[in-house]
Amino acid sequence: EVQLVDSGGGLVQPGGSLRLSCAVSGFNLYDYAIGWFRQVPGQEREGVSCISVADDSSTYYQESVVRGRFTISSDTAKNTVYLLMDNLKPEDTAVYYCARDLGLRGPGVFGSWGQGTQITVSS
Repeated sequence: EVQLVDSGGGLVQPGGSLRLSCAVSGFNLYDYAIGWFRQVPGQEREGVSCISVADDSSTYYQESVVRGRFTISSDTAKNTVYLLMDNLKPEDTAVYYCARDLGLRGPGVFGSWGQGTQITVSS
């Protein structure tokens, strides 16, 4: 069974840091890209970052969101993808989700999702 379990959110002050984890099972990270997304109530979901282990661990950042502050990485031995978030700002407050794309059937199309983890940035 394909599963993605995202975790690591919480309450943090502006300027603080968090590391999100996406622990996957039921598939190989070499076969699929993993993306991080976020959603604020009443707003559309937006992409944050993604990584493709198969494609030489290529990474992508939505620069309008990340602005040089986040780093995505993977540990294939642990079947886990991470998102290190530095210099968090109140506008980063959202539910963050990791997701798996469709692999060769649909690169960049994300069809399997984690349950979401809340990040609240407030002083």
